[in-house]
Amino acid sequence: MTPIEDPEATDPPPTDDPTTPTESAEPDPTDPTGASAEACTGTSENRDFYAAVADAVDWSVYCPVLPAGWFVDTGQYRLAGGGWLEIAYRGPGGARIELREGAFCTGDDCTPEGTDLGAADFGDRSGSLLDLGAGRYAIVVDAGESISWVMVAIGLPEAAVRSVGSAMVVVVGG
Repeated sequence: MTPIEDPEATDPPPTDDPTTPTESAEPDPTDPTGASAEACTGTSENRDFYAAVADAVDWSVYCPVLPAGWFVDTGQYRLAGGGWLEIAYRGPGGARIELREGAFCTGDDCTPEGTDLGAADFGDRSGSLLDLGAGRYAIVVDAGESISWVMVAIGLPEAAVRSVGSAMVVVVGG
């Protein structure tokens, strides 16, 4: 496992709209050929984390493209058993985004439970948006499969969760 933390992360500065991904000339998240890790939010160490996982696994690794004010809080990955990654971001106003990708779960018991709000994109994948209650949402893709993807968002409105989910970028290894 390789833990990462952003040692410079302090309370993020306010932004004009902390819930909407920035418009940029970054690669199209729906492009199946993927993007370099340079599109990922965070420091060069954070981007190296994504590139290392993408180089080592047989499934698509995704990273978020977030506006200023978001920082990696924690992250780790493991390559055994098909591999998985977990990474969390914290943002303005106490908002948080947590990602789990890969072979982190093979049963229904580790998929968040909530009210199904219909389809939602996770980059180029179609998933389900769940209202988990108490200001929490999740986008779940391929729940219960050997490889799956989950994004949990805390403190963001539904529209922002959908926007962050659709802006996820496939990372191609270096």
